[in-house]
Amino acid sequence: MKILNVTALRHAFFVLVVFSTFNSRAQDLNPLEGRWNLTITQEGKELPSWLEISHSGRSTLIGRFVYAFGSARPISEVKVKEGVFHFSIPPQWEPGSQDMVFEGSLEGDTLKGSMTYTDGKSYGWTGVRAPKLPYKEAVKWGTPVALFNGKNTDGWHTEGESQWIVKEGVLTSPASGVNLVSDATFSDFRLQAEFRYPKGSNSGLYLRGRYEVQIADNRGLEPSSILFGGIYGFLTPNEMAAKEPGEWQTYDITLVGRRVTVIANGVTIISEQNIPGMTGGAIDNNEAAPGPIFIQGDHGPVEFKSLVITPAE
Repeated sequence: MKILNVTALRHAFFVLVVFSTFNSRAQDLNPLEGRWNLTITQEGKELPSWLEISHSGRSTLIGRFVYAFGSARPISEVKVKEGVFHFSIPPQWEPGSQDMVFEGSLEGDTLKGSMTYTDGKSYGWTGVRAPKLPYKEAVKWGTPVALFNGKNTDGWHTEGESQWIVKEGVLTSPASGVNLVSDATFSDFRLQAEFRYPKGSNSGLYLRGRYEVQIADNRGLEPSSILFGGIYGFLTPNEMAAKEPGEWQTYDITLVGRRVTVIANGVTIISEQNIPGMTGGAIDNNEAAPGPIFIQGDHGPVEFKSLVITPAE
């Protein structure tokens, strides 16, 4: 009986220590931690960007950042002093050679601060917490809708002079120009696309206008989040499923909440993975709202034979 009591006491003490440690760590969470949707006011434009701050070890804060273009890049340390945080990151695709430097503070539920760009100019920005996008286990699908009618670009629009044409029933961007954006917006959906591209080309499909599925000539390369089939800068396919340039290829993409599945050329390359946040080039950062489908047209040539979307009811 005494042995049982000692064992029980040891167990209770162990549980108490674990609970106290966990509770202490929970209380130690910095209010800056989490995912934030940023709006950078730069040269008269509001640029959607994204920031994640998280704990590393006992006291260090680290993170990831997505600018208005490019991929998610790591932040080695977010330093905090007297309520003000700052971090710097080297340039990626930005002009200039100096680091981008961010400084900010938490005011209520909003982050506010300034960014020194790679050209030395300073701009203001604000940030709100990224919304939770619920995943529905049982989705009831509606009626499939053809986004491309095979005749013209009705139902789509561009900002600026469009290079998009329809030739022999194929939607074509023959050269770098502007993105093509659907007039209709969607929440949860299944998107089926048939496309092809010439050698060396690069394009992408943006889901809700915020998450890019990369389209690029990458056959034979190791899979990467910035190559064919990847959710740009965030999710890496489990294999490279690209065909040769000039061949027709297919994507079958399902997006429910943040959870995405990508089937490329009949192969499931991403299965029910959560997209952390907006990729570079997002149309806005209002993630809780429905958004369009848009085709990246500012990189290389690309063609689409069909685009069919099935919205969730």
